[in-house]
Amino acid sequence: MIAPLRQIRPLSPRDPQERHRTASPLELFTDLCYVVAIAQGALTLHHEIVVGRPAHGLLWFGVTFFAIFLAWLNFVWFNSAYDPDDTLNRTLTLLQIFGALVLAAGVPRMFEQDFTLVVIGYVVMRVGLVLMWLRAAAGHPEGRRTALRYAGGLILVQTCWVGALLLTQGDLSIWEFLVLAAADFAVPLLAERAGATPWHPQHIAERYGLFFIIVLGETVLSTTIAIQVALDEAHPPRELWYVVAGGVLITFCAWWLYFSRDNAEILTNSSIGFAWGFGHYAIFGAAAAVGAGLAARVDYYTDHAEVSDVVSATFVTGPGVVFLSALWFVSIRLHDSSWRTLAPFGSAVVALVAVTFVPYTELWVGLIIVVLLVAEVRLANASERTVGATS
Repeated sequence: MIAPLRQIRPLSPRDPQERHRTASPLELFTDLCYVVAIAQGALTLHHEIVVGRPAHGLLWFGVTFFAIFLAWLNFVWFNSAYDPDDTLNRTLTLLQIFGALVLAAGVPRMFEQDFTLVVIGYVVMRVGLVLMWLRAAAGHPEGRRTALRYAGGLILVQTCWVGALLLTQGDLSIWEFLVLAAADFAVPLLAERAGATPWHPQHIAERYGLFFIIVLGETVLSTTIAIQVALDEAHPPRELWYVVAGGVLITFCAWWLYFSRDNAEILTNSSIGFAWGFGHYAIFGAAAAVGAGLAARVDYYTDHAEVSDVVSATFVTGPGVVFLSALWFVSIRLHDSSWRTLAPFGSAVVALVAVTFVPYTELWVGLIIVVLLVAEVRLANASERTVGATS
């Protein structure tokens, strides 16, 4: 049940050791709004693949997803450290939601290098975040320097975004984007040097886990819509069932693999937190991209795609390779970096590359990940028993 609105009050840090800290309904609602932008990106990537522009689509999907992910990430970590859930905080969150929806509306144009709506939405979101950091500076004297660094850095970078937008009339090049994105990326790295914010490990792990589930839901939806359209044809090909079976296996096993270990256990300091938090760009991006790949496979089987079997298959195996590699490096490795986990994940990556060139790739991908899941679950359970025996 949503708590009644509280009066506006000075912002104070949350206890990083607080028990039973969970995501709030407002945080979950905000995640849904960010996923709208991700869905737009995946839908546009799907379109770029089937019209024969896969490289162009992949490049701009990566650019688009980075903008969405970085905005979401900064909001998540701030709310883990400071979240009064009062009237002003909800209002500033609403401002970020509005910015996310504007950004989502501009995603298809961004694939054509028109950054106008995306930058406007991005700046709106950042205005809300800057005001949140200024509240933190006023209400948390010990963290004032850090909060002011965040606010000042965000203001400076957003000024550069607006300036670039005006100078180029919205037509930013990929290099201009990379420079500005790097500046945005540097803000938390520089700000945290003045003192770490008191983020909550369990809360952060839960927020990322819930967002991953929502991204997987978008993948299921995009595939389902593509199959529904294909089944409306007079004689749908039997290969569609391979997409159904492979898609279900890939999605379910990806979910299980992600949650096979307790991520909160490894978030022990800010150094690990940064690598783990930013590394999820590859995990979330791959999960969203595989939906576009599965939808492209449907179009290939129904002769609605201008790409070959191998190219469409690459957009299933490629995201799979990125997902498994990133998951091991960002999460699994921190639990167990030995050959016992590296060998299964490495073998699965090699197998995924190999099945790119065989028929019914999506089904083979699903089966490979099932085998990997069995190995990982056994290792995770053995690790838990070892820890239990020594504690």
